[in-house]
Amino acid sequence: MDKNPGSLTPEGILREIQINLLECKVCFEKFSTQQRQHRPQNLSCGHVLCLECITALSHPLLRKLECPFCRQLCSVDSTSHCQVLSDLQELLLSWSPTSSTPTHRAKGGLGLAAGLTSTALHLDKTFGGWGTLVNPTGIAVLGCSGTIVVVHDGEKRVVVFSPQGKKLHSFGRRGLASGEICYPLDVAVTLCGYVVVTDAGDKAVKVFTSRGNHVVTVKESFQMPWGVDTDSCGHILVSDVQAGTLSQVKVDYTHGLILEHQTAFSGLQHPKAVACCHVTGNTAVMEHLPGDSYPPGRHQHTRLRVLTKDFHLLCQTDSFSLTLQSTVRLNMSGVAFDRDGDVIVIDSNQGMIWSLGKLQNGPALTPLVGDHLIRPVGLVSLNNTVVILDSGNHTVKIYSAKSVARTMI
Repeated sequence: MDKNPGSLTPEGILREIQINLLECKVCFEKFSTQQRQHRPQNLSCGHVLCLECITALSHPLLRKLECPFCRQLCSVDSTSHCQVLSDLQELLLSWSPTSSTPTHRAKGGLGLAAGLTSTALHLDKTFGGWGTLVNPTGIAVLGCSGTIVVVHDGEKRVVVFSPQGKKLHSFGRRGLASGEICYPLDVAVTLCGYVVVTDAGDKAVKVFTSRGNHVVTVKESFQMPWGVDTDSCGHILVSDVQAGTLSQVKVDYTHGLILEHQTAFSGLQHPKAVACCHVTGNTAVMEHLPGDSYPPGRHQHTRLRVLTKDFHLLCQTDSFSLTLQSTVRLNMSGVAFDRDGDVIVIDSNQGMIWSLGKLQNGPALTPLVGDHLIRPVGLVSLNNTVVILDSGNHTVKIYSAKSVARTMI
């Protein structure tokens, strides 16, 4: 049974084809028969790259390159034009249905100008990609410097990028020893630059310096820690998907000591994503509800709770209620706050980012990002930009309010 019926609409099928077939998965530029450097070329292994990337990746004398996907050694002279993709592209150009994505007026999302519409945030830059990132699961940004931290399934589990997308360093080798990470799920960064990772491998929360030196590991009382964020005081907030709790952990980072570990909120149903607003002190938690909790259907039902600074319930909504209030089937999977304290959510099934406004005033559904996303799994709002982790093609994508040239690092 298809888990995403929306993808079977003509518009959904067209979107999947354009993203998954008609762009080069190295530079993320659209294939083009008119521009020679972007023509789709078959490698001998069967993968397809644009001519420009084949030229850039190949040895100038040996005229060979290692396929970035399967690592097979391929000869440049054995490449051939991929006529099938060119024909498919020409066919789609002659059939372009009107997008069914609704347009709404913004009521404050991201602190940007009024009148924000579904395409007001434009892709600024993309970096990472397969090889640099492997099945990434969590992202965080150090606000003062813009340094971006991603956890993934590589040999070193934590990768640190500059704001421009240059890889600075990585740490956290795969393993269960002290200072190692087995299976990272999420990551957060304190205002002082300490990196906090939830590790499902040994059911622990691990803290490192920004250079990767191990500070402390918190294991007591956790059944399966999942989402993590930090508040303005550096306190760690962790959801436990099995225990159904939100915990607050206070740490002496200088001496590597756990000062306090308490359950801040209990009675949650499979809580995963967590976000703390540094403006209001509110905390948002995303619950994944069992099928019998809300009206049945093909989609995963989620509930978003927003808690006050003292961890009292401020407001809540769920995916079913939001669907009733709008013309779209919204499937919330991740959450963040913008600089004004508005709630932003990920819809990983549809490849969309939405603002819900200040949820306590009632959700004001506003589409923020709706293009070039495959399967977003994490996001951070920073000034007038949104930094999104896309597990669909293992990349970090930065969107801004201004239409700028799309770049790939």
